[in-house]
Amino acid sequence: MPSQEPPHRRVPRPAGGARHPAGRTRGARAPRDTATGRPRPAAGRPTPRRPRQAPPRPPAARPLRLGSPRPRLRLVSVGLTLVMLAFVVRLLQVQAVDAAAYAAKAEKNRYLSHKLAAERGEITDRAGIALATSVDAYDITADPKMFTPQESKVPDAPEQAAALLAPILGKDPAALVRTLKSPPSPRYAVLARKQTPQVWNQIKDLKALFARKAREDRAQGGPGVSVLAGVLSEKSTKRVYPNGSLGAGILGYVNAEGRGAGGLESMLDEELAGRDGKITYAHSGGRRVPTAQARETPAVPGSDIELTIDRDIQWAAQKAISEQVAASRADRGYVIVQDTRTGEVLAMANAPGFDPNDLSQADSAAMGNAALQDAFEPGSTAKVMSIAAVLEEGAATPSTHVVVPNRLHRGDRLFKDDIDHPTWYLTLNGVLAKSSNIGTILATGQLGKNQAEANRVLHSYLRKFGMGSPTGLGYPGETSGILADPKDWNTSQQYTIPFGQGMSLNAMQAASVYSTVANGGVRVEPTLVRGTRGPDGRFTPAPEPARTRVVSEKTAQTLAAMLESVVDDREGTGTKAAIPGYRVAGKTGTANRVDPRLGRYKGYTASFAGFAPADAPRITVYCAIQNPTQGSYFGGQICGPVYKKVMEFALKTLHIAPTGAPPPRMPVTFTPGDRAEGSPQ
Repeated sequence: MPSQEPPHRRVPRPAGGARHPAGRTRGARAPRDTATGRPRPAAGRPTPRRPRQAPPRPPAARPLRLGSPRPRLRLVSVGLTLVMLAFVVRLLQVQAVDAAAYAAKAEKNRYLSHKLAAERGEITDRAGIALATSVDAYDITADPKMFTPQESKVPDAPEQAAALLAPILGKDPAALVRTLKSPPSPRYAVLARKQTPQVWNQIKDLKALFARKAREDRAQGGPGVSVLAGVLSEKSTKRVYPNGSLGAGILGYVNAEGRGAGGLESMLDEELAGRDGKITYAHSGGRRVPTAQARETPAVPGSDIELTIDRDIQWAAQKAISEQVAASRADRGYVIVQDTRTGEVLAMANAPGFDPNDLSQADSAAMGNAALQDAFEPGSTAKVMSIAAVLEEGAATPSTHVVVPNRLHRGDRLFKDDIDHPTWYLTLNGVLAKSSNIGTILATGQLGKNQAEANRVLHSYLRKFGMGSPTGLGYPGETSGILADPKDWNTSQQYTIPFGQGMSLNAMQAASVYSTVANGGVRVEPTLVRGTRGPDGRFTPAPEPARTRVVSEKTAQTLAAMLESVVDDREGTGTKAAIPGYRVAGKTGTANRVDPRLGRYKGYTASFAGFAPADAPRITVYCAIQNPTQGSYFGGQICGPVYKKVMEFALKTLHIAPTGAPPPRMPVTFTPGDRAEGSPQ
């Protein structure tokens, strides 16, 4: 422990600035050590050690006072409250106020809905043979979003895809590009409808090839994209007609959307189409998520329609009329075959026709059903109605004498028959057999005390036979024909209407007239549909057709016998329609034809109508050919043979045997001076 030095005694400083012993004057500072900064001791004198002083104590620290946390806590609480309030308000808006709208958006973006097409019902003939049916097909669709540059990673994905698909689908590449770039829906577009399974298999193979190349490209570090990834398909059905053009005028066709667009396909579309279903499923990248729940409303198939048509008789009728129209170089022709007892239409053939399997090759003028949609003046086949009125009213009998001059002056016109002839001495039966216009004018003139009354009586019978009214088929586009009110008949019409000019009808109406006579004077509305078979397999027959008595059974039988003279008698105009072994009743017709393009008479309408067996009628056949330009234009010459071919085939097909009874052989002419019933003059 260092020794303590004695305290120094203070020595009074000498006056006058006496110096310290060290030679320093008082007040002079002692030299200091430059290293330590302390006074340096004088030479030869030890440096006195100063006592160590304790370090100065810092001044006492003032006590630390913390600020109050309450303002900051209040501020944080207010901020958190505002944030939570914003979340709550937004949550209420999303889940309560706008819940439906947001749910719809989510549904739209996450779910895809597609129609499940109902299978269209079949159309069959009376034996159940398919005339129109449906087969499996595919609608080729696409997800347009997958063709955008962002999704496909390719700037020209629509163009590349279109170039690959166009040859397979038979489409214009530019049209496919437009569909992919400007679709009606951002996630759905139809590229082609009703494609065969073979077409879809080609596309699937191409998709698989590009998908494999994309995987290989990704394995090598490339982008690995397939421009066909967004091409999809939907299962559908395609309408096919196994018999091609057979019965096309009756059946009609369906449009690209699979809806009926013509004929029975249109008329019965609601029954045939059924009810489409719907499926909604979650998707990812246009593909269905298999683990996600889907909502499905199954489709209900359409009903099958069974027609009254006999496929074999339809084939025979179509073949016969097509050959004759071609041989005559005519505009068109039609043949109708009808069951006289039931009114069922067994055949309705048109020529030229079309193939509903390939509408791109069809002539638009031939795509309707001309047998129901053409209105034309029938000519002499209409005389049977005039003679029926004369017989029913008791104005004459089949043996009544009618003197027929070569010309007949009535009103401001001079009327003639189709050939020049000397004065004919005909019975009323002969007037019908030789198809005399003048004889018919004279006979119908006996229907009233004056011409106006005769016109009213004749008009009433024409209406009863169905003239000027729909046939009852309800077929789309069917014409009712034209039959003016008798008070509006001009001077010419009141004399031409009795022999089938100045009025118009369709082929079905003309056939129905002869079926009425064959059915004992009772008109049965024609029918094309026998019934429907629903998805449950239950068959529902069509409603019974309306029946109307037109003339008495006696008048009908008399008319049938008179019509036999047209075919059987050597002087008749319909001998080419005779069928060996059968009694045939029929009537020829050759009328001036109104050209629909010119609006005036040009050319002829040739026709033949009749039924067989004449004494026990079962089948009516009507044939008409419009504007034949090669060979004969007389109905007996060009339509008589068609009638014969079709009637023979129908009788054999339906196993209708000849009756074996001899024909009545009613007189056609008379000898002047013979006594007879009142003769029209």
